[in-house]
Amino acid sequence: MENRIEYFERMLADNPDNPTGLLALANEYNKVDRYEDEAAVLERYVAAVGGDDEGNAYLRLGEALQKIGRVDEARAAYEMGISQAEKFGHSGMAEDLRLALIELGER
Repeated sequence: MENRIEYFERMLADNPDNPTGLLALANEYNKVDRYEDEAAVLERYVAAVGGDDEGNAYLRLGEALQKIGRVDEARAAYEMGISQAEKFGHSGMAEDLRLALIELGER
């Protein structure tokens, strides 16, 4: 797994805002329970893509933040994801994010 992480880290050293590379690196961090790193990379991703359709990235960001105890930031990520999903007409993703927000509130 470290080889894949190193590969994507090197890729991003050359092009730090490469959306594909950022998502791939976040996936690899998730696989090895490096949630702090995953959250940092997903934050870079949503900043890099700007106003694009990134509802799923906000869901993943919220989950990573939740795992490391940053609950208020997780809530904000879910709320932003709902806004983005609705903006792009992705009602299913918006519902997934609302469910995550509800579950967060129940903890």
